[in-house]
Amino acid sequence: MRKEPIYIPLLTLLAAFAGLAAAHAAQDEPLPPREAYQYTVTDTGDALEVDWTIEDGYYLYRNKLGFRSNSVAVILGDAELPEGLQHEDEFFGPQQIYRQQLHIRVPYTIAGERPASMEFVIKSQGCADIGLCYPPQVWTEHVELIPVAFTRPKLDLGNILGRSSAGNVFGGEFLPVDEAFKPVLIPIDGNTVEVSWQIASGYYLYKEKISVKTLTASVQLGRLDLPAGKMKFDEFFGESEVYVEDVFAKLPLARATPDAMNLELELAYQGCAEDGLCYPPTTRVLSIALPMATAVADIASLPNGGEPLSEQARLAGVITNASLWVAIGVFFLAGLALAFTPCVLPMVPILSGIIAGEGANVSPMRGFALALSYVMGMALIYTAAGIAAAAGGMQLQATFNQPWILILFSGLFVFLALGMFGMYDLQMPSSIQSRLANISGRQTTGTTIGAFIMGALSALVVTACVAPALIAALTVMAQSGDIVRGGAALFAMSLGMGAPLLVVGAAQGKFLPKAGPWMTATKGAFGFMMLGLAVWMLSRILPGDATLALWAILVFMAGVFMGGLTSLAADSTPTRKLGKGFGFLAIIYGVLLLLGALTGGSDPLKPLASVGFGGAVDVAEKHGLEFQRIKTVKDLDREVALAASQGRTTMLDFYADWCVSCKEMEAHTFTDAGVQATLANTSLLQADVTANDEADQALLQRFGVFGPPTIIFFGADGEQRHGYEVVGYMKASAFAEHVEMAFAAAATVTANLE
Repeated sequence: MRKEPIYIPLLTLLAAFAGLAAAHAAQDEPLPPREAYQYTVTDTGDALEVDWTIEDGYYLYRNKLGFRSNSVAVILGDAELPEGLQHEDEFFGPQQIYRQQLHIRVPYTIAGERPASMEFVIKSQGCADIGLCYPPQVWTEHVELIPVAFTRPKLDLGNILGRSSAGNVFGGEFLPVDEAFKPVLIPIDGNTVEVSWQIASGYYLYKEKISVKTLTASVQLGRLDLPAGKMKFDEFFGESEVYVEDVFAKLPLARATPDAMNLELELAYQGCAEDGLCYPPTTRVLSIALPMATAVADIASLPNGGEPLSEQARLAGVITNASLWVAIGVFFLAGLALAFTPCVLPMVPILSGIIAGEGANVSPMRGFALALSYVMGMALIYTAAGIAAAAGGMQLQATFNQPWILILFSGLFVFLALGMFGMYDLQMPSSIQSRLANISGRQTTGTTIGAFIMGALSALVVTACVAPALIAALTVMAQSGDIVRGGAALFAMSLGMGAPLLVVGAAQGKFLPKAGPWMTATKGAFGFMMLGLAVWMLSRILPGDATLALWAILVFMAGVFMGGLTSLAADSTPTRKLGKGFGFLAIIYGVLLLLGALTGGSDPLKPLASVGFGGAVDVAEKHGLEFQRIKTVKDLDREVALAASQGRTTMLDFYADWCVSCKEMEAHTFTDAGVQATLANTSLLQADVTANDEADQALLQRFGVFGPPTIIFFGADGEQRHGYEVVGYMKASAFAEHVEMAFAAAATVTANLE
């Protein structure tokens, strides 16, 4: 949420005081209630409409309004009160109030013969801004009722089959569906919403057809607490529980943030008219402004249970609800866990290469300082990129994995590797070094700044994969606008990712050889690591066989470097003999990799699989699961509906060629027999968002997905299983258990609806 400069609220407060003083000066005495709160009452045939005009500086309490009929034949329904303004009142505490204009509809029914008029009693209470609160007011109005012919023909069921709309195809005899059943949302407090339907006289709703789901990702719903209805036998659904009068139900919420927010709910319901018309199932989306919550509720504590909170939603709750220091600690530990993932481990050889490039001048303290500079560059840029992505809705992960960027950074790693091989001296120009040395008094400043720059670049390309902690921080910043807490959590996570690098820096400064042949060999080894990073990055955009060929060349040259083709003398040292042996093995392995690449292979661990050596594997075994690719939101809706019609569940996998964790899931999770058995009756859909074009972005935005890997589940009813989303890599056993829970919950929901 954007923070206003402090002088803005001060000026607003001064203006308010000035306006109050002017109003008080203009009014020696407060207005009488009848003048402060003027109204007119109009009959529409089935409801009384009360239009209020409230003078400036006065307001009415929402919960003090009441209406009563003094005519026996006229029975009033519940008044349709609009949502009021939130107000902290000195007399009654937190209240909803009305100012200026107010429209209220009070439906009624007639018992017996319709009278020509009625006595309508209005109860109200209000206050003036100057500090005066009126006593409760009771006013009685004589209202002339308009005559209404109440004769409706009974319709034959055959007349309504095949109709797409029931509201205006019968010559106006039946009400449109939105007039027959009017849904209303009212916030009771920050964690509870009242959901109600105003049902016109002569109509009824089916209890079992009512359902509610949230369209706001940071809010999870408890069970809708519907009251008992009346049993009714009708020609459409037989014996059913129905509501023939207005129905009110409480809906508990679990929120990821306590801040005031807008909530979107999708209400589904179906009803009929007593005179023979049954409306088709109706769905309406309503929005409501939730006030600030006193606490962020845990979904497990919701009445009657509820959908679970995903891991990222729980972490988002830590950011918004826990103390800032607790959130920082939790996200530091989450970053520490990410430090050992394939997306972050490549930072180790990058940093090691920088330290090795220092040559003989590296001490433990110097190594730690270089590592700290690298980690700070990575953490600051990573945090800034995350804030930019949350604020602008950008897919930075896709942006920095574009082919030209990957090629550019791969070239940078090749350039650094050549420096390790001694082809040039890797240092900043002497003129820049001199200026920096004059500023800091140390000739090593240039390398420190270089480490910072390399850390910053690494944050943009060799970044952490999409994980629950990252999604939690981005979600909080994107939805609540709390950049301070979200950014602090993201920065703490970045430091956790970099913490092992500090140990690497200090240890390398301690154990790295200072001079001599060992130093040359060590720098060469780090040079090959840099080349390996270049190949690893290019593997995101190159075909599998081309990548395998690059690995073959790299491994072969590493074997040559280790002395695999060098002749040994009789008195050669054991170290040289070991080097030649391992080097020769590397050369042999490089040849096998090259043969595998030439025959269409792509797996470095099984280079000859394509020619039948090492155990040939088919596509199903490689990828584990056979996915059907989809591209658009329309494709997704069609396939989910088709699966639901066949009684099958659906799994949607967001994938990209540059997503390292996606390939981990393919290689280690989707190949597991237990996972495949769990998904036997599931439609497997995969959205390849490598291109990140408009269709991909629309599909990502449909579910609020920040990037792959993200997996979403749908029950056999076609409804998304909120709270069961999988973000990031998950081991096979845990994934199989998670899928069973998601689909078991979906089956329970379907059974309850049936």
